[in-house]
Parts: sequence; C-alpha cells; structure tokens
Amino acid sequence: MFREFYGTLKDLQEYYKSRGLADTESIELQDCERRHVESNPEHLIGWIDQGKIVGHAIWHETSTDEMTSGDPRDEDDRRLLRRLYGGKRENLVELHELWLRTELRGKGHGRRFFSFFEDFVLSRGYDGIVYYTEDPAAISLCRKRGYREGYLERQRWYVFVFARRPSGTTRRTN
Repeated sequence: MFREFYGTLKDLQEYYKSRGLADTESIELQDCERRHVESNPEHLIGWIDQGKIVGHAIWHETSTDEMTSGDPRDEDDRRLLRRLYGGKRENLVELHELWLRTELRGKGHGRRFFSFFEDFVLSRGYDGIVYYTEDPAAISLCRKRGYREGYLERQRWYVFVFARRPSGTTRRTN
C-alpha cells in the first residue's frame, strides 16, 4: 500500500529534483530513506483517512554529532545543533521526511501529526526531535509549537529542535 502511495507523490519527486537529490524519473524511496525504513520498519509512519494513506513520515535515531551512527555531521550542523540544544546530545530523533498529499494540506493534519510525533518520541525515551525544512507551512507550524530555531545557510534549511526539559517536561504549544 505504501509503495502505491509513494508512487503518486509527483510533487515529492519534484522537490527531490529541485534539491538535487533525485536523478531518476521513477518515484521511489531514495536510498537514504529506504535504509532508514529497512533498518527498522517503525521508522516509517503513515496516516490513513477513510482507507487511503494521506501522509507519511520517515524518522531515525540521531545525535548532535552524527546523523546516524558512524555518519558525522558537518561542522556547521554540529555547531548549530549543540547551540540549539545547549550542548552535546546523544538520544535524539530526526524527523527525516514528512509528507502530506498536496490537496490535504491546510486542514490540520500537520498540527495533529506533530502532536502525535512529539508524544511518540518522548514515550519511547528519546530526548528530542531535530527537523530540517524549507517548507513555509512547516516552518510556521514549528514556530507556533515553540521549537527552537536555527538556519544552515549553505543548505538553505531551517533547523528546528524540540527538547525534553531536564525535569522531564517539554515546551509545547498545541
């Protein structure tokens, strides 16, 4: 079912091409996303409405210093994440890809997803979320939810972090 859904996301493929991340005409999971899902099927979250997939997310474990185990972040990224988190952090999750069918955007699905995902991450014992985006709606949503924000100039990505506070509580606006 997911492969069929993914194959309908022409706007996702166009996004990948615009970022220089896709060089084929087929609409399939890119190597990086496929590795995340194959390493742990829980890394793929789909949401369904009336029997149809309307969106998905791909996530993975991360830290301020490594994107995945053995894959170090570049110096700008590492420095920014350490600043946003107030130091080195190991027990984080990166929201790697978040996608919602174009025709369903602006209807509250993103807000509900972030609320679900924050609870999902914290309930599994992780300390926070890292999310890179250039999408104006996602940027607005992260700002409304109180995520800390930075910007990577070279990649032209906004970087948002959500963190569990030391007392176990989080800062969040619904």
